[in-house]
Amino acid sequence: MNHKTGTTHGTGTPAGSPHPAAPPAELRDLRVVVGGRPIVDGVRLRAPAGQVTALVGASGSGKTTTGLALLGEYPPGAQVTGDVRLAADGPIGYIPQHPAAVLNPARRLAALLTDIARTQVRHLPRGERRAAARERVLRALADAQLPGGESMLRRHPHQLSGGQQQRVVLAQALLLGARVIVADEPTTGQDALTKSRVADQLAAVAARGIAVVLLSHDLDIVRALADEVLVMRAGRVVESGPAERLWRAPRHEWTRQLLAGEPPFTGSLPAVKSATGEAALRVSGLTARHRDGGRGAAAALRALELDLRPGECLAVVGRSGSGKTTLARCLAGLHREYDGRILLDGSPLPRSLRHRSRAQLAAVQYVFQDVRAAFDARHRVLDQVARTAVRLRATDPRAAEAEALTTLTALGLPEQLARRRPDQLSGGELQRAALARALLARPRVLICDEITSGLDAVARRGILDVLTTLLHDREDLSLILITHDLDTAALAHRIAVLDAGEVVEQGPARQIHTDPRHPSTVALMAATARPGAGTGS
Repeated sequence: MNHKTGTTHGTGTPAGSPHPAAPPAELRDLRVVVGGRPIVDGVRLRAPAGQVTALVGASGSGKTTTGLALLGEYPPGAQVTGDVRLAADGPIGYIPQHPAAVLNPARRLAALLTDIARTQVRHLPRGERRAAARERVLRALADAQLPGGESMLRRHPHQLSGGQQQRVVLAQALLLGARVIVADEPTTGQDALTKSRVADQLAAVAARGIAVVLLSHDLDIVRALADEVLVMRAGRVVESGPAERLWRAPRHEWTRQLLAGEPPFTGSLPAVKSATGEAALRVSGLTARHRDGGRGAAAALRALELDLRPGECLAVVGRSGSGKTTLARCLAGLHREYDGRILLDGSPLPRSLRHRSRAQLAAVQYVFQDVRAAFDARHRVLDQVARTAVRLRATDPRAAEAEALTTLTALGLPEQLARRRPDQLSGGELQRAALARALLARPRVLICDEITSGLDAVARRGILDVLTTLLHDREDLSLILITHDLDTAALAHRIAVLDAGEVVEQGPARQIHTDPRHPSTVALMAATARPGAGTGS
């Protein structure tokens, strides 16, 4: 969470300006050049109080760089010109796309939120401050749709799902009392029901007179929320206007392509060869816990039973906080607090990564939701991908680099991009690199945790096409697709629905889509069919 008092960046003058209608945030002819290439080029943006101003565009179009300019933050070595004008009487709240990167992993939620709340109650008598700060923290949790109250406050960030972490950062922004909130993909990784609630919350924030700058690929949420929309491509604003006008009569060809939406997925998976015999991966009686501040352990998963056949794709879906990521972390050896067994080809997998053999580490690979946090920003992507083959398969470094280049190219990342650092790639490009790195281990089981979250429609479809091709090309590869999105889950052979840590329904993907039985599945399907329902600005 970043927050700053009003100031002027670039060549602007302080806002507090004489004009009474001046917006609390404004960009004038912003240009950001990195390595001789403009990544934002001449952007003008006004964010009026009480309105939602949205930036939309493909991955790498410059949305995040534009939004971060309001906080005075730019890529390393950037050359910046233009004006960034901010009101002088309030901080700016920032909700990042990947919240884990800005939440201190060593501190509990109570400390993270109370630090901010204390700054808001200094005007009260000393004896009343503690209770008033606690009340504000609990109210912010409720406003951000984070249930659990005191129990939730005892958790660390890593004990939350990606969607829950997102809402913690939203709670921080609400506690700040910000005049402007920059929300970078705030519905990333959220199930359809939670998306609708987050959209309602952002609408309520705007209704309080706060300027909301929304950076999003989620066009349904943008249409439901935004007053003004700026369409970006290659660092430029190619079209802007009121949301309804843009959807009704887009003028630029790129806007028409963007708003046309995602084409239906037409790929097909290879048939699973055997429905009987030994499972590639078997989960038996898995009950996982999160330590609860020394006061016991809260159950995150309850007596899970799952099988994954060789060559099968299993989608695990459910609301944010249902236990999807905890399941993935247990399988990958990143969460050790559980009872039950995880069997790989019939043999038990040790709970901890530290106790797994090199062959076991290679056999189960995990592709993280927060892909940027999974790469070292200092080293080239190619080197980090090749390192997997060296470390887990004892491959010669030169041979590993050649194999990494071949795999990256096959996944749609050419050599000139592979030789760049992670911060020089878009989200979709970096996600392909993460898949390549996992594949260089030659895994038996590949776990993909919300890997299409935060990507635009084109990049998302590209990743799904890559996964389909992998299952065709590698008959021994099994895939677990962790997702909040039932449309993405349609890729799978089977779907398992999690709710409150339990598998409440599972079966063939088509059956779950056309004839859901459990109320949780029915609710998810209904919310997916009506994205943004109930929202509005």
